[in-house]
Formats: sequence, C-alpha cells, structure tokens
Amino acid sequence: MRLAKELWEYREMVISLVKRDLKSRYKGSVLGFFWMFLNPLLQLAVYTVVFSTILRAGIEQFYLFLFVALVPWIFFNTCLSAGTTVIFSQQDMVKKIYFPREALPLSFTISQFINMLLSFAVIFLVVLLSGRGLHLRALAFLPLVMAAEFLLALGTVYFVSALNVYFRDLEHILGIVSMAWMYLTPVLYSLDMVPQQYVGLFYFNPMTAVIISYRKILYDGVPPHMDTLLGSLAVGAAVLLAGQAVFGRLQRHFAEEL
Repeated sequence: MRLAKELWEYREMVISLVKRDLKSRYKGSVLGFFWMFLNPLLQLAVYTVVFSTILRAGIEQFYLFLFVALVPWIFFNTCLSAGTTVIFSQQDMVKKIYFPREALPLSFTISQFINMLLSFAVIFLVVLLSGRGLHLRALAFLPLVMAAEFLLALGTVYFVSALNVYFRDLEHILGIVSMAWMYLTPVLYSLDMVPQQYVGLFYFNPMTAVIISYRKILYDGVPPHMDTLLGSLAVGAAVLLAGQAVFGRLQRHFAEEL
C-alpha cells in the first residue's frame, strides 16, 4: 500500500515517461506509429506462409488462429527481453534524483501495453473480415485476460530489470530463453497437437493459459474457461508480488552498480 501510494504521488512522472517512450520509439521514422500495426502484420505474413504452405499446420483460418495469439505474445516477449534495459536506460535519473524506482518498470510496461492495445484494432478488423465476427459475450472477458497478462508482464519486468543490473549477461541469455519460451507456448500451434502426456507440463507455463484465453475469445468466439481465467489472474498477481519484492530488495544498490 505504501508503494502504491507513492507511485500515485508520482503518477505525472509515470505518464511523462510513458509518453516519452512512445514518442521516441519511432522518432525520425518515415512511417512513425504505423510500425505498431505493420510489425505484427509482417510477422503474421511470415508465419502464415511457413505454417500454412511449407510446414502445413492443418488449422482452419490459420492466419487468424495465429494472429490473435501473436500480438499478445509480442507484448510479453518485448517485456521479457527489452525489460532488462529499463534501469540502464535511465541510469542518470537513478543516480542523481530520488523517485520510486518502480516507476521505471511500470512506465515501460504500460507503454508496451499501449502498443498491444493499438494492435488490437487490427486484430478486431481481421476477425471481422474473416467472417467469424466479434461476440460480445466473449469480448466481455477480454479485459480480464489483458489484466492477467499485464500483471504477469509487469512482474517479469521487475525481475529482469533488477537482476540485469547485477548480472549483465542476463540480457543475452534472455534472448535464447524468449525464443525457447515461444515454442513452448501454443502460439504457433494448437495445444491439441501436444502429446497428451505432456499437456499438463505446458500449463506450468503461465503464458499457456493466457494465449488459450485469447484464442477462446477471438478465434472461437466463446468465453474462456473460468478456472483458466482465474488461474491466469492468480499467477499474474503472484508473479507481480514476487517481482516487486525482488526489485525492492535489489534497488538499494542500483546507484552503486550502475
């Protein structure tokens, strides 16, 4: 509660950091913010060609099956890999002025979340053009799924941003981890394709339930299973609390290590 109150007092700073991150990301680019929509579309095109033409997935409307999972995965993957640089990129601030250091991972995660929300405008358009349509009863659960993923992503950024200050190789290690994590998450394939004896192991991956919930809502047009959804929220909250605890402990010596 003390941290929440302090972050609220510094909310203008958080908002300013979010705005600066969004503006600087595509500064000088000819297409500017259009890259927010173009990046997932280009990745979608590549994966669709590979898995629909070369490595035939055998999934109806595979482009849509993939797209509704790919955009959320890009959000989480960016938080996992780029989250390591959050403290380093603002090290002058960390060394010279006082503010709750948690504001840095928070502002970074919010800016990435806004990117994902903007990309969802393209997802909705693709779903409508596919003929499947948007189902309001299912869409009512979408904010809860997004909240679960946001909690998970924020907790992850707390972990990796703090640990990378002390262990600089983490940034390079996570490049391999994120690639492996993607293939161990049912983004490019259906969980039904996994041998039955391994399905239980896949649910130890917190992103599995998140991706399945997105697909239920946007691809199947039905609400996600409540146990899956509630489990995602509980895991997201647990990761956030654990990540903040680690961050809070390690931040005491950030200035000395930078």
